[in-house]
Amino acid sequence: MTVDLFRSVEPQLETDMIPAVVLMTLLWSTDLQAQSVSPPAEDSVRLVNGTTSCSGTVEVFSRGEWLGLCPSWWSMMREVKVVCRELDCGNPVSESGGRLVEDGRRRVTLLHCSGNESSVRQCNITGGGPGYCFGGYYHHVICSESVRLVDGAGLCSGRVEVKSNQSWASVCEADFDRQDAEVVCGELGCGAPAALQGGLYGGGEGQTWDKEFQCKGKESLLLDCDTSDRKHNTCLPGNAVGLTCSEPDDVRLVGGGSRCAGGVERYDQGEWRIVGAEDWNQENVAAVVCRQLGCGSTVSVPPGYTTRGFGVFCSGSESSLRECSRSYYLSPGLTVICSDLLVQPDISLTDSMGGVSRGHQGPEMFRGYSFTITCSTQPQYPGGSFLLTFTGSNRTQTQPAVNHSAAFLFPAADDSHQGNYSCVYDNYVFSHNFSSESELLSLTITASPLPAFIIRHVVVLLLLLTAITTSYLYYKTTRRQKRVNRVSSMDLYVNAMEMVSLSSRAEAGPGEERAAQGTE
Repeated sequence: MTVDLFRSVEPQLETDMIPAVVLMTLLWSTDLQAQSVSPPAEDSVRLVNGTTSCSGTVEVFSRGEWLGLCPSWWSMMREVKVVCRELDCGNPVSESGGRLVEDGRRRVTLLHCSGNESSVRQCNITGGGPGYCFGGYYHHVICSESVRLVDGAGLCSGRVEVKSNQSWASVCEADFDRQDAEVVCGELGCGAPAALQGGLYGGGEGQTWDKEFQCKGKESLLLDCDTSDRKHNTCLPGNAVGLTCSEPDDVRLVGGGSRCAGGVERYDQGEWRIVGAEDWNQENVAAVVCRQLGCGSTVSVPPGYTTRGFGVFCSGSESSLRECSRSYYLSPGLTVICSDLLVQPDISLTDSMGGVSRGHQGPEMFRGYSFTITCSTQPQYPGGSFLLTFTGSNRTQTQPAVNHSAAFLFPAADDSHQGNYSCVYDNYVFSHNFSSESELLSLTITASPLPAFIIRHVVVLLLLLTAITTSYLYYKTTRRQKRVNRVSSMDLYVNAMEMVSLSSRAEAGPGEERAAQGTE
């Protein structure tokens, strides 16, 4: 009886222990899994809420949680370079600030980034408390995903590299053309291609892209382009393609009568916005603006707009305004006047005697013939003058600009007129003297070939004789025709009179006819 009791209780105990064992197994498994997933490294970085893995709002892992990154005062684009590099993305395309969400999270700020660091850990990370975020904004970043330019002077130049199998590969010059370059420049937020050459920014190391790109030039991303197998078996060393794009067309000067003078505006978030700068930094910002526009150097920074614009801070060495730091506080509007204020004038040669011909080195003028050199420019500013310089001697001529041009007459060409000419346009604008020089016009003086001279005069005489002969024949034919017309008119008159006479006789009787004959 006792044995049966224990036998009946034992299965019940085994049944009760099964859930406990399963629960202990699950807990043990969960603990192992928690131990196997390590937290992110301290001060690592990520992008969240973006459209790609290389875009979004920047967050930094600090003290056990992901914190929002506040824009720093000085080095936004330099920070972006480091963020893109650490995430193994390509070039920085754009940066902006998005209003932070007041969620009580702590925030951090990056300071003293040079842009060459491999990780944000190498920058100075400050903050970590809930409070102040500069301008009330978090940092948003867009990096290129699959293409980048390396070892260049700025964001828009360098050796082309494409991301392939999680590693970066150089592109052979033979597999890349201008249409491919247009796509790359557009993808990186730069302007049109300006230079394309193998070895321009180093020969490249490591892998080489093994396909030939066949872009049409309108694609948004390089990897959207068609590709084909490489026509060449090898890519010669040192032929990794280098690319220089023009700076982005997102800055302009308005209200100054020239693309190189006026108030500074930048295209930002879908609209043109006034750019401001504090007094102590205006010269640096102006230098970057003139450089980006290809307008030379800064001449002056007169008082700017009465309104204010978003603040920009530059060191003065940046290649474009987007590489400078931006403040979300308003600053005094900036006006800039650059040295290349005047457009390049035009120079041309004309003659009224047919003594100019086109040679291999430029126009050729026969000796003794007159010619005119005309200087002209686009209508930017009234007034000014043209200086015609001649490299064959120290002679110069100056004339005022009338209707934005001036004509210099040379009555008879001789050997002393052979050489290079150029027009220099001078004008006094914005309380400064500006000048701009045309391209060179190379003039050659040659002797008039005698056969050609004779043939030309014989042709003229033949044309004159032909005209006289034609006039004579026309006059003679016209006169004969008038005589014929006159004789024909008399014959018609006589015939008409005879018919009238016959008609009168027929109507008269025999007596009347005899009386008429008697009268006769």
